[in-house]
Amino acid sequence: MTNKYDSDAHVPEVKKKDFRRSYESELDNEFSSRVNHYNYKNFFISGVLLSILIWGSSFLITAITNLRTTEILHHEYEQLLKANSPPLLQSRPAVAWDGSGKIPLNFSAVRDGKFRPNYKSLQWIHEPSSIESDKGTYVLKDDSNGHLEYTIKSIVDDDYSFTLYNGSTFNYSDTEYKIESLIASPDLTKAILKTNATHNWRHSSFALYWLLDISESSITPILDTTSKLAVTSWSPKSTDIAFIFDNNVYVKNIASGEVKQVTFDGSSQVFNGKPDWVYEEEVFAGDIVLWWSPSGDKFTFLKSNDTEVPEFTIPYYVQNGHEDYPEVVQIKYPKAGYPNPSVELVIYDLDTEKDQLLELKSEKIVSSDRLITEVVWVGSSVLVKTSNRASDLLEIFLVDSVQNESKIVRSLTADDSWFEVTSNTLFVPKNESLGRLEDGYVDTVVSGGFNHLAYFSPPSASEGVLLTNGQWEVVGGVEAFDFNKNKVYFVSTMKSSVERHIHSVSLFDKSNNGLPKVENITSGEGWFAGSFSSGSRYLLLTYEGPEVPYQKLIDLSSLKDVKTIESNQEVIDNLDDYLIPEVKYEVIELQDEETGEIFKANAIETLPLHFDSRHKYPVLFFVYGGPGSQLVTKNFAVSFSSVVAAELNAIVVTVDGRGTGYNNYNDDLGSQYKFIVRDKLGKYEPLDQIAAARLWSEKSYVDSDRIAIWGWSYGGFLTLKTLETDVKHKVFSYGVSIAPVTKWKLYDSIYTERYMRTPQENPAGYEIASIHNITNFEHVKKFFIGHGSGDDNVHVQNTLKLIDEFNLGNIENFDFMIFPDSDHSIRYHNGNKVVYDRILTFLRRAFNGEFA
Repeated sequence: MTNKYDSDAHVPEVKKKDFRRSYESELDNEFSSRVNHYNYKNFFISGVLLSILIWGSSFLITAITNLRTTEILHHEYEQLLKANSPPLLQSRPAVAWDGSGKIPLNFSAVRDGKFRPNYKSLQWIHEPSSIESDKGTYVLKDDSNGHLEYTIKSIVDDDYSFTLYNGSTFNYSDTEYKIESLIASPDLTKAILKTNATHNWRHSSFALYWLLDISESSITPILDTTSKLAVTSWSPKSTDIAFIFDNNVYVKNIASGEVKQVTFDGSSQVFNGKPDWVYEEEVFAGDIVLWWSPSGDKFTFLKSNDTEVPEFTIPYYVQNGHEDYPEVVQIKYPKAGYPNPSVELVIYDLDTEKDQLLELKSEKIVSSDRLITEVVWVGSSVLVKTSNRASDLLEIFLVDSVQNESKIVRSLTADDSWFEVTSNTLFVPKNESLGRLEDGYVDTVVSGGFNHLAYFSPPSASEGVLLTNGQWEVVGGVEAFDFNKNKVYFVSTMKSSVERHIHSVSLFDKSNNGLPKVENITSGEGWFAGSFSSGSRYLLLTYEGPEVPYQKLIDLSSLKDVKTIESNQEVIDNLDDYLIPEVKYEVIELQDEETGEIFKANAIETLPLHFDSRHKYPVLFFVYGGPGSQLVTKNFAVSFSSVVAAELNAIVVTVDGRGTGYNNYNDDLGSQYKFIVRDKLGKYEPLDQIAAARLWSEKSYVDSDRIAIWGWSYGGFLTLKTLETDVKHKVFSYGVSIAPVTKWKLYDSIYTERYMRTPQENPAGYEIASIHNITNFEHVKKFFIGHGSGDDNVHVQNTLKLIDEFNLGNIENFDFMIFPDSDHSIRYHNGNKVVYDRILTFLRRAFNGEFA
């Protein structure tokens, strides 16, 4: 699950659902999750790209873990607890009493961004010669000294440099426009500028787009100065720009300036080249569904017909210009069991100016229930992945774009599991001199229940050659391919499930017991991400933790550092001034109460400042728990958990229980650690949190009467489900649930049915997964629920229906706050500051015994 403004998990790490980037994904919220930070791919790094990994589609792990506060207002933090008096809320001096001279961590410092790492933005250039001769050319956005400049640089040649554009604004017809982004053409002669953007949903926006002619220093609108486009896309040859306007596809020829309209049926019901809400959120995790052929003479695009999809109404109460009557927005939103959009693929030939539907005939999947989950050009053919609604049947088509003849090259079923959405299939062109006798591709496949890589050549092959294998995961598919050395680069959990390392493997080397030998690009302890140059000779390596992050350029031909891009010295200096809570990673053993089975799980324990095991501390469990997600990661984060530990003198614990991803400790469970939740969300996840809380309650330094749990989105659901389930042991006394799903039949079809099937097929599972035993909440001392009224992802309907049931059941031991017009990330009108203040205040009062 993800939100309008939040990447995740689903990363590919929530490549897809990773809840990311300011107003373009959820993870740019002030308190970004530990889910993988970045979706670093060959085309570019745009700012800080943060990845849950969650795979397939995970909910918003909204803004929780790395307090990244670009827009949050300052907060007058309350005096910290005295270290020698943990249970009481007493003031603490601004400087630590132990004589260290350091300042105890406080919310103000975190919100001021003192511990927020800086990451350089870099866009690799894909020149026609990049594959044979990779000069490592890239666009550098330099805004130092308050002046913005876009410059082309080369790693190979320090003297190679020319300016694309100098400045952050331009004037057109006596009007000044502020540049929000610049995307250079592959041949570096032109660029697309974006201005006046209006945000739509999580990944999408509408904006004015402009064509910059670099040699002439001229700027002209791609369409006009009043029509906001949804998205634009360069052709591989830099000769054309495809764009979407009013849900129709257009093509502009750069030389002639002529604009041709490709489709004419775009409307509020029909989407061409642009995903509807559910495909944007749960499948493609982006704002465009149009793919150019390698030669640039054709492109294919997705056509979605939402006529049968029910509409959901969201009223906005405090928007500008709508102060007396609310603004009402209708969203085509398919809930579980309701009709999905009908999707087809269209191919357009620029030479003939004709389009045609691609034929995708299946005997197993009815077209009305078909999901199209990935589209990749493989030479002159198009590879298309499709699945059924339950995501347990995967059919892969190969379509000849000339003859429009298709065939199913692979048909796979998943028993008691599901197929996640993948999006990194890589075309490998034929090169006989390098041993590639035919065209092929590298794809993510499931081997032993874990995601691995396989090479398929020719593309029609039904069986691929495994490149990786083992009880560990390849995360996010193929990162890059060196066409001259036959090397595939990827990220994996091979070393540790709580780390990410970059590796390479050859297509043909079989020196590892019949498998290609995996070579390590990164080493030591840590979480690494990377962006590769066009020919994959150079790597922008980003180290994300557990120590202070840095970035450097590496020459992969020698594995030597070229230069450091970012050291984050300011963060290092700030850390020297503050006392920061200690974070401990551990593997714990939990027991299934029903079966007696003991299994291992990853956990993080964040300790209070000046922790003393002779004292008894309150404990807060921070949870997410969605299928395939992960919170226990070795990222650098001075997080909200750190703030709670420091300001409330409490212990914060996070445990990735069953249903989450990347656990490789349990040989007997294997991949079933994740897939055990199939058809029964909400059964095992709360049991594991209760088991973990019981484990902590027995520790000598824990006050078992002051144990709380909190989470956001899926974590909000898991919080409520844990409180509901905890009637036997009553280990949790308090809870905080933000933007929770309370009934899975109210959430969107593609995410929910991947794990639960439809409500018609699995009524018992949906009943168990909903929050339904209302009287079970009587044992809780107090809990808090918060939700944004403008949440387009997890509708406030979830919370309001639950509160109605609480009213009917006379459950009054909770507080509730609505955040007017806020979406899933709760950012509107200072909402993000207020919601965290409310959470911290609630926990402070709980741990101080005010609700006892």
